[in-house]
Amino acid sequence: MIHGGFWQSAYDLQHTGPLCADLTGRGIVTCNIEYRRIGDRGGGWPGTFHDISLASYKIPEILDKDPRVDMSRTLVMGHSAGGHLALWLVSRHKILKTSPLYEKRESRIVNAISLAGVSDLRSAWKEKLGHGIVTRLIGGSPDQYPDRYDAGSPIELLPNGARQVLIHGTLDNTVPVSQSEQYVRRAAESGDECSLVKLEGTGHFELIDPESDAWSSVLTAVEGMLDVNRSRSS
Repeated sequence: MIHGGFWQSAYDLQHTGPLCADLTGRGIVTCNIEYRRIGDRGGGWPGTFHDISLASYKIPEILDKDPRVDMSRTLVMGHSAGGHLALWLVSRHKILKTSPLYEKRESRIVNAISLAGVSDLRSAWKEKLGHGIVTRLIGGSPDQYPDRYDAGSPIELLPNGARQVLIHGTLDNTVPVSQSEQYVRRAAESGDECSLVKLEGTGHFELIDPESDAWSSVLTAVEGMLDVNRSRSS
C-alpha cells in the first residue's frame, strides 16, 4: 500500500493504517510503505520514484522467506499520489534507458489498484492540482522537463501490460475523476486490461476508510485481483 498526500512530507503512512489493518485482519499480508517526499532530503524527483522501486524489490525478498506467503498473488495499491506511484510502478519497465528512473531490474508486481490516483501528471500540472504541487514533484513544468513527465507519468507509459483497476469517486474535489477516466480510456485503446469503478456521490478520502460505504468496492477489487492471480498461477 502506498499512501497519498500529494507527495508531501507533511503526510505520512498513518492515514492508510486503518485500511491496512482491515486487509490484514482478512488474512491479506499488507505492507504499508513509506518513501521520501517533497520536504524530505532527497524527496521529489527522482528520489520519491527510486524509493518506490526499491520497496518493490525489498518487500518480496523479505516475504519470500515466509512459507505462509504466496508471492504469486501480489498487487500494489495506492491512494491519491500513492495511486500515481502504484500505476507508475507497474509501468516503469517502459521507461527509456536514458532516464534517471530507469532500472535494469523489473518489479515482480504486475497488478495495480489506484484509489483516486493522479494518473496524468501533465493534466494535473495544467489543472494546478494540489496548488501546483506537480511542479515541485518533477522540478519544473512540462515544457522545461518533458522527459521527466514522460518517465514519471503513468499515462505516458501505456501500454504497460499490467492488470489495473482504478476506483474514483464522482464527488472527488481533490483529484478529479477525469484523471482516471482519461487513463482508462487510453489504456483500453492501447490494449491493456484496465477498468474503472466510478462511485457516485463519493469523495476523495472515503476510499481509504474501512467504515465508509465505498470500502466494499475497494475490498471487492482487492479480493478479485488476488483471486485472478491465484487462478493464473494454478
